Amino acid sequence: MFSGIIEEEAKVINLRKEQENLYITMACSFTSELKPGHSIAHNGVCLTVLENDDTTYTIVAGKETLLKSNLGLLKVGDAINLERSMKLNDRLDGHLVQGHVDQIAVCTEVSEAGGSWYYSFVYTPNQTEFTVEKGSVCVNGISYTVVNSKDNTFQVAVFPYTYQHTNFKDIKPNSVVNLEFDIIGKYVVRLLEQSERI
Repeated sequence: MFSGIIEEEAKVINLRKEQENLYITMACSFTSELKPGHSIAHNGVCLTVLENDDTTYTIVAGKETLLKSNLGLLKVGDAINLERSMKLNDRLDGHLVQGHVDQIAVCTEVSEAGGSWYYSFVYTPNQTEFTVEKGSVCVNGISYTVVNSKDNTFQVAVFPYTYQHTNFKDIKPNSVVNLEFDIIGKYVVRLLEQSERI
């Protein structure tokens, strides 16, 4: 479980494809603290550490992950947003995030707003994947409050700290991002579906 509060960016050091799996090696400040089996959210995708040393660590993304996320678009040198899994006694500064990306979205516009920025995204809505005004959404692993929620679009407001300390500074129109919709909303929809069948 995660909170959507990014610890830091990692740089992609190496990419290796083996059949339908992509092995991703990265460098970050806490690699020496990791152990094989640790869970880390990478642009919002929960993946397991395979191996590490004092400077780098490696994960693997399988076919389903590559189909549903932007990890297959990575290039050496790209920045990935990282968050280690929550401790049970931590504050929940963002919202409950599972690290299970639902789908990708495309940035359609970035507009400056007096020292902050509004980022607009378009996605494919369905019965359980949608946004609501002032609800929560996770974009590239970052917890945001939804602004201007429409049928298949929404915006988020990005403030200077987040802009400077995450890969949002690299997102431009046509950039592809990962989305995880609010888990509470998904359960409410499923409960309503089941109650209608009873």
